[in-house]
Amino acid sequence: MENFIYSLNATVPVFLVMVIGYCLKRRGMLTEGFCSAANKFNFQVTLPALLFKDISSADIRQVLDIRYMLYCAIVTSICFFTLWGLTKLLMKDKSMVGAFVQASFRGSAAVLGIAFIQNIYGTSGMAPLMIVSAVPLYNIYSVIVLTFEGGNDGQDGGAVRRAFVNICKNPIIIGILLGVIVSFSGITFPAIVNKTVNSLAAMATPLALIVIGASFEGRKALAKLKPTMLATMIKLVVQPSLFLPVAVWMGFRTEKLIAILVMLGAPTTASCYIMAKNMNNDEVLTSSVVVAATLLSAVTLTGWIYILKAFGYLA
Repeated sequence: MENFIYSLNATVPVFLVMVIGYCLKRRGMLTEGFCSAANKFNFQVTLPALLFKDISSADIRQVLDIRYMLYCAIVTSICFFTLWGLTKLLMKDKSMVGAFVQASFRGSAAVLGIAFIQNIYGTSGMAPLMIVSAVPLYNIYSVIVLTFEGGNDGQDGGAVRRAFVNICKNPIIIGILLGVIVSFSGITFPAIVNKTVNSLAAMATPLALIVIGASFEGRKALAKLKPTMLATMIKLVVQPSLFLPVAVWMGFRTEKLIAILVMLGAPTTASCYIMAKNMNNDEVLTSSVVVAATLLSAVTLTGWIYILKAFGYLA
């Protein structure tokens, strides 16, 4: 029951913030212009600041585990390329491919990862290693699939070049790389700089959720109910079912296993919507998956934690 209450406390407030955004838009307080500007602001400023803060403030060298990092990176890559190949082959509506793939494999690792581990173990533990191993790949792979599937068939010779350029100038990837450099170098900043970064980072998640709620189009989302639920089940159930047993077999336990669970089974991150919107992909499908995955993750994450504890894999 304690784990269930924790999961509800972690996910229901997130969902309620989306509901507030939806209600404010319906009342006319939030406009399309506001949503568009807020999306760009989140993509270019607040989300990079959040990832930079989380990674730069962690002592990655102290907890460095190459085997663990390789597991996170390889599993993330397998999930992405398998999903992209199968979706490209089986999905009839090709306009949804990029959004579907991104929403199916990319979870809220940075936002929920540290929160979950700190709540259970009192320390961030292995979350920074998981974030460094998986989150840059989340963003690189998302840029690739959204570039290739965003409004063209991806066959023209310029698609590869555009993907490379988009990766190099992606603000989120830049924020992650700068965070890694600061963490490894031990650079410290004055309190003025830290407080400024922290203030920007604090806006990232709530502002993204408000905009997702305000931009949520119920009727259009209902028309895409089947891909929404399929992507949600892949994110919350299929990936953990396939790769958690591998992690257990490899000997990962406690904080490492919880971080892997978050990587595999956390709800689709709000930044998926921001990137889909900014890169001309299906933002309606993406916002629908974010809402559905956030709501259902209270049940699925509780179930996974219960199973891992029942078998003695969590201290």
